[in-house]
Amino acid sequence: MAAAILAAMSRRMLSLLLLLLPLSAEAETLKGKVVGVTDGDTITVLAAEHTIKVRLAEIDTPERGQPWASRAKQALSDKVFGQEVEIRVVTVDRYGRTIGHVWIGDRHINREMIREGHAWVYRKYLDDKTLLKDETHAQTIKIGLWGLPEAQRVPPWDWRRGKREPAPKPKRLPDQKFHCSAKRKCGEMTSCAEARFYLEECGIRRLDGDGDGVPCESLCR
Repeated sequence: MAAAILAAMSRRMLSLLLLLLPLSAEAETLKGKVVGVTDGDTITVLAAEHTIKVRLAEIDTPERGQPWASRAKQALSDKVFGQEVEIRVVTVDRYGRTIGHVWIGDRHINREMIREGHAWVYRKYLDDKTLLKDETHAQTIKIGLWGLPEAQRVPPWDWRRGKREPAPKPKRLPDQKFHCSAKRKCGEMTSCAEARFYLEECGIRRLDGDGDGVPCESLCR
């Protein structure tokens, strides 16, 4: 009697597994329209009437405030915004973002961003080592961010680690009429000289939104 019950349960479990397998395979690929571009490696996709935040796998682009950040974002937007894409899902990260490879037809967008010099290969999460060849190609011909001075080519993961360091204590320089305080926005600056002081001496990188070294461009024209 027990053997018959176990056999029936096994058959039922097998049937459920066979039903779930197609769903799992389907879940590995998403299709939808790109409705937003956050930065050079993150997009928003509308799929089945739901928006999904997608982080491009195996690449890392400059963070906001770094040189080339705005250009990387624009490059990705030019490629995918408003386009129907296929997302080949790798995983979901701790922030709830879908991590995957973005394709438009036979175009691998992740690879294009690297080969055109808009992104680094994200070595910490690298599976496809052929992407390193694309990065080397971009470096060799000095395309994109690889044409910047070496001091400006800080890998985003190193830059983020620096951002997590304790903020410097407020300081006053004897030969300056400005001092570091709680000011953080261009609207709080009284002049270009003050904006430059806050960028260069106080480390308020948000004042240089496009990463070109010029803060508060409405003041520093």
